[in-house]
Amino acid sequence: MGTQIVIGIVIVLYLAMMILIGVVFSKGNDDAGDFYLGGRRLGPFVAAMSAEASDMSSWLLLGIPGLAYLSGMADATWTIIGLAIGTYLNWLFVAKRLRKSTEKLGAITIPEYFAARYKDEKKIITLISAVIIVIFFIPYVASGFAACGKLFNTLFGVDYLFAMIVSAIIIALYCSLGGFKAVCMTDLVQSIAMTLSLIIVIFFGITQAGGWDAVVENAKSLPGYFSITQIHDPVSKSASPYGVLTACSMLAWGLGYFGMPHILVRFMAIENEDKIKISRRVASVWVVIAMFVALLIGVIGLAMSSNGAIPVLEGSGNAERVIIYITNLMSTYGILPAIVAGIILSGILAATMSTADSQLLASASAISSDLIQAFGKKKLDDENQVKVAKVTVIIISIVAIFIARDPNSSVFQIVSFAWAGFGAAFGPVVLLSLFWKRSNLYGALAGMISGGAFVFIWKYGIAKLGGGFAIYELLPAFLIALIVNVVVSLATKTSDT
Repeated sequence: MGTQIVIGIVIVLYLAMMILIGVVFSKGNDDAGDFYLGGRRLGPFVAAMSAEASDMSSWLLLGIPGLAYLSGMADATWTIIGLAIGTYLNWLFVAKRLRKSTEKLGAITIPEYFAARYKDEKKIITLISAVIIVIFFIPYVASGFAACGKLFNTLFGVDYLFAMIVSAIIIALYCSLGGFKAVCMTDLVQSIAMTLSLIIVIFFGITQAGGWDAVVENAKSLPGYFSITQIHDPVSKSASPYGVLTACSMLAWGLGYFGMPHILVRFMAIENEDKIKISRRVASVWVVIAMFVALLIGVIGLAMSSNGAIPVLEGSGNAERVIIYITNLMSTYGILPAIVAGIILSGILAATMSTADSQLLASASAISSDLIQAFGKKKLDDENQVKVAKVTVIIISIVAIFIARDPNSSVFQIVSFAWAGFGAAFGPVVLLSLFWKRSNLYGALAGMISGGAFVFIWKYGIAKLGGGFAIYELLPAFLIALIVNVVVSLATKTSDT
């Protein structure tokens, strides 16, 4: 009981710090450019760490270790490679061009950029892109709220609904108070918390598993576990080949980066485009190291289960809690380890909050700036636009709370599906708008709609045929959207770009 109180105090202090950051940065949000983009004054280090913290979500500390714990290196490794490549290419090819284009066109949101780039006076593309953001982001925000509720429910036995609502209020509070600058600064703090969590768990886990040699020997003793060309089946304790198509499907996670609004806005907000190279290096190095350390936590956790240090975790839901079990074990060693355990659990909470806050702000901008102003033809002055944005954050939070009210809701299926939705709907449009002058409004609209729709069609229709069709929906949907965009652009009259 004493250690739980210590852990609780550490987490409460962490949450209080998040609110304090929101209060500090509430000053200076007098116009929409400040609230949504921080006045385009984001430093290279903050931009890099904020982008990656908002990207990683609880997938970093729960999903990747869970994958590695259950089935070995293959799934997790190919996913990590895809995400690492996607991160680097997004910073290399998209960041600078998007920063320059959005500033030149005066756009502060992605839908605004699309409308300005394609000279869409009727704002049809603004409407479509804003609707896509709302469709995929509100459930995404709800999944973040749900993850926070489950964490507190698992650790302290607190009622899930109560814990989820309190977490949602805190996230909405600092987001609505401080806007983009508060989100980015909390992301920076949260990325540090995630990094500390990974490092501490690695060293503690290796010790409890009996040393590094014991970890490696345990992994090698399981058929297919220590391979990226085979996958381990934890039920039958056997190995099966890891096909090329399956590997490509996991690599396709990297395609999602080109269409993620909450990551793209970081590019738009960087203070100096000449410093993007620094951001790219920081982001790429951190992502690669953090994800591979997360993979190792899964491997180490399985070795700890083998020697009885933690329970054997069956099924993906339990396997994803491996870091929580390791942390709970650490907290039994006294007050100081309990404080460290509190920091680690704050890191898990950070991973979830850093994504939820970014998505909340992006959803608010889609409604308040893109739907109400651009498409609704209702012009607001800067002061009222910020007020509407803050009210929108609260409304979206309430809707997300309603969606997340079920404690059995699947967090990671929603994350995977939303990632595919944005990647397919926005990714090809972003790339073609920046690199192909012939791309026009008709092609962008057709590509956007077909990409978003095909995510649904593939996941709930074609993929159920099994075999080679049972792949991650992002890969086929992205390719279809890209082809449709190019074909329709070539077949229709181009606009003057």
